[in-house]
Amino acid sequence: MGHLSSMFNVLARSFSLRKVKNNGNGDGREAADVMVKDAKKNEMILRSSGYVNVDGSKNFAAVCSRRGEKGVNQDCCIVWEGFGCQADMMFCGIFDGHGSWGHFVAKTVRESMPSSLLCNWQETLAQCSLDPDIDLESDKKHQRFNIWKHSYLKTCAAVDQELEQHRRIDSFSSGTTALTIVRQGELIFVANVGDSRAVLATTGEDGSLVPVQLTVDFKPNLPQEAERILQCKGRVFCLNDEPGVHRVWLPDADSPGLAMSRAFGDYCVKDFGLISVPEVTQRHITSKDQFVVLATDGVWDVITNQAAVEIVSSTPDKAKAAKRLVQSAVHAWKRKRKGIAMDDISAICLFFHSPPSSQQVHADSSPK
Repeated sequence: MGHLSSMFNVLARSFSLRKVKNNGNGDGREAADVMVKDAKKNEMILRSSGYVNVDGSKNFAAVCSRRGEKGVNQDCCIVWEGFGCQADMMFCGIFDGHGSWGHFVAKTVRESMPSSLLCNWQETLAQCSLDPDIDLESDKKHQRFNIWKHSYLKTCAAVDQELEQHRRIDSFSSGTTALTIVRQGELIFVANVGDSRAVLATTGEDGSLVPVQLTVDFKPNLPQEAERILQCKGRVFCLNDEPGVHRVWLPDADSPGLAMSRAFGDYCVKDFGLISVPEVTQRHITSKDQFVVLATDGVWDVITNQAAVEIVSSTPDKAKAAKRLVQSAVHAWKRKRKGIAMDDISAICLFFHSPPSSQQVHADSSPK
């Protein structure tokens, strides 16, 4: 996988560390934006339904997003192979907007998060390499996690602040969730804000695939989430016609009624317990781990973790795995949620041990 010091040397050539040190992270963000443009030019980024399998990479990612019955599709996705000019890195993100401006908020966060994370990761890596009290080689796994966690925390705070100051988007009563994964060699780092979910498929002792949920669905009724919201004078309760669906409300008004406890935007309730702080975790990928599914709640509201793993694993063509999962969720909505408008449904399936292929990025142009 390569040492942290060698990664630092590569990044030092890509970013001007002297500029970052002297002028803050403005130049680092600009350099990260250049990397985004280069990745687009070289067809390393996918922002629509399709698949990504770059020549020489073990990664294979299938993506599908389908509009529900509530209007414009407020879900969006991104897959970036060769993240940060690192051959062994990939970034995947799935975003679920809500509110009248939700689709704009989701796309804005999708566009800003990768480059911001890349900049903060580079800056943190540089600071650690220059700190005599930190030995990057002594405990590489632990140090990697600390660097990514710090980078994610800083990124999410910055993205939320930038969103609030955005002149063209009204995110006062609109927002988005964000579930992202960075694969770095045989490690994956997962950061979750909201109620989308990541589920890993791993091989059990009997040879069958077992689902492992990697994230927490941050719903307002979770004890630690409810405690924070109540301490901030927010309220959590269900509407009479929605038993079991807990929502976040203002202290003195029955709005906005958010069904998640963490999100970007939604500044009307940011002083009353809603936060955009991610939960960051890591996992070492072994030969038993086959793939991970990232999906919005439009999938998980009607499909179990076990069913999702079975649907994806039984799809002969990996390029169609996400599409088949989304289609299965559509059928489940019609069967289980009659009379209820179907939510937007999106999924990313990231396979870990794909054989090298000459295929690259393929965007699906078929209507959704």
